Amino acid sequence: MPVADKLPTLDDVARVAGVSRATVSRVINGIRNVDPQLHEVVWSAVEATGYVPNRAARLLVTRRAGTIMLVVSDSESHDDDPFMGRFFTDPFFGRVVGGLMSFCRPAGVQLALHAVGTDEARTQLVAALRQGQADGAVILSLAAQDALPRMLTDAGLAVIMIGRPAEPVPISYVDLANEAGAGLAAEHLVDRGRQRIAMISGPPDVPAGHDRAMGFRRAMARSGHAYIPSVAGNFTHDSGEAAMRELLASHPNLDGVFVANDLMAQGALVALRDAGRRVPQDVAVVGFDDSHVARTARPALTTIRHPLEDMAADAARLLVSRIDDPAQRVTSVIYEPTLVRRQST
Repeated sequence: MPVADKLPTLDDVARVAGVSRATVSRVINGIRNVDPQLHEVVWSAVEATGYVPNRAARLLVTRRAGTIMLVVSDSESHDDDPFMGRFFTDPFFGRVVGGLMSFCRPAGVQLALHAVGTDEARTQLVAALRQGQADGAVILSLAAQDALPRMLTDAGLAVIMIGRPAEPVPISYVDLANEAGAGLAAEHLVDRGRQRIAMISGPPDVPAGHDRAMGFRRAMARSGHAYIPSVAGNFTHDSGEAAMRELLASHPNLDGVFVANDLMAQGALVALRDAGRRVPQDVAVVGFDDSHVARTARPALTTIRHPLEDMAADAARLLVSRIDDPAQRVTSVIYEPTLVRRQST
C-alpha cells in the first residue's frame, strides 16, 4: 500500500501483481496481445496500490496535448451539423468510436471528434494540428477526391487512416480485404444455388465501394456469371431501398443479391417485403459489415464480418506509436473478412 510520502510506482504495481514492470506498462498503456488474465491481475494491483499514471507530468515533459482526433472527411459542409449527428445514425461510426475508445481510455489519451467537408475546413484542420491542438489524427475519408490525406502527410503530421487512401499517399492505414470479403459473398450465393444474382454496390469512387464491387464481380465471373446487374447506393438505408426497387423493376426474377453494407441491405429487405418477395425463399440476401443492423434485421442478415472495433483500436495504437516515434516507416494492417451466416440466405 502507498505511504504518505511516496507515491506508488510501476515497480510497486509489478511487485503486487507478480509480473514484470514491462508487462504492467503494456497493460496500462493499452498495448494489445496481452493475456486477458494478466489484464485483470494488473488492474487489480493498480487498484490495490493506488497507482495513478502521471499523465499530466508526461504531457508537460513531452509538450503534448494528450489528445488524438477522429476526423471524418467528406464533401459536405458541416456548419449546420457541428456534432455530426447524421453520422451516428450509421452504426459504422459508432463502432469506430468504440474501438478507438477501447485503446484511448486505458492509455489515458483523450479522443476529440471533428468533421471537415470543405477545402477551407481541411486547411483549418491542418493548421490546428500544427498548432498542437491534438497530437495526431485518425482519418475516415469519405470523399471521392479527398485532398486531406496528402495535406496532412505533406505537413509532416502524425496521421493514420481507417481504410486505404483513394490515391497513393505515404500514409499508414488499417483496412479490410474488401475484395476478398465480397468474394466470400459471391461464393456463398452460388453455393446456395442462386442463379439470377444482382448487386447493390457502394459509391464506386470510394475505395471500399469500388473494392467490394470488383471483388464480387470477379468471384462471380470465376463461377461462370459474366454479367451482374448492379445499382449503386451511398451506404444508407434509403439508398439501399431505392436500389432494390430499381433492380426488381428491371430484373423481377432475380433470386439473390449482394448488398455492399448492412444498412443498405436493411433497406433492400424493406423493398423486397413490399414487393411480396420472401427472404430467403425467393431472394437470398448477403450484406457486409456484421453490424448490429445485421443481427436485428428481419430476417437476420447473412453478412461479411468487418471487425471495425479491432481495426479502430489498431489505428489508435499505430497512431500513438507514430507520435512517439515519427521516424517509423509507413505501414499497413489488413484484416481478413469472414462470412457470418444467418437467416437471409
